[in-house]
Amino acid sequence: MTYVDGFVLPAPEGKLEAYREMAEKAGKIWMEHGALSYKECVLEDAEPEMPEDAPEKCKITPFRDLANAKDGETVIFAFILYKSRAHRDEVNGKVMADPRMKEACDENNMPFDPSRMTYGGFKTLVDL
Repeated sequence: MTYVDGFVLPAPEGKLEAYREMAEKAGKIWMEHGALSYKECVLEDAEPEMPEDAPEKCKITPFRDLANAKDGETVIFAFILYKSRAHRDEVNGKVMADPRMKEACDENNMPFDPSRMTYGGFKTLVDL
């Protein structure tokens, strides 16, 4: 079964192009070091539709709420796919040691607030 690192973060709408450029550079590094897939996605359908008569406990939380996005921000949903957790640990070790990562992620000029990013490693439950 595959393994996935997942990320959700709010990003200023005015900095989306800078974010895309940073993510593209980082994604290329992850892929060069063996990730199977690297995706960065921007929220498009922000208001999920639920039937008005849906039971309260069946209501869902919109990504904007999950990411605590403020006015002028959108949400980024990103994930990286690996063969296994061991493969992920190996790839991430190489990525974090790659000097290009410091160039791709300038600490003094980040296009989002990293302290507001949520992240986790996920073992695959269903893989069709």
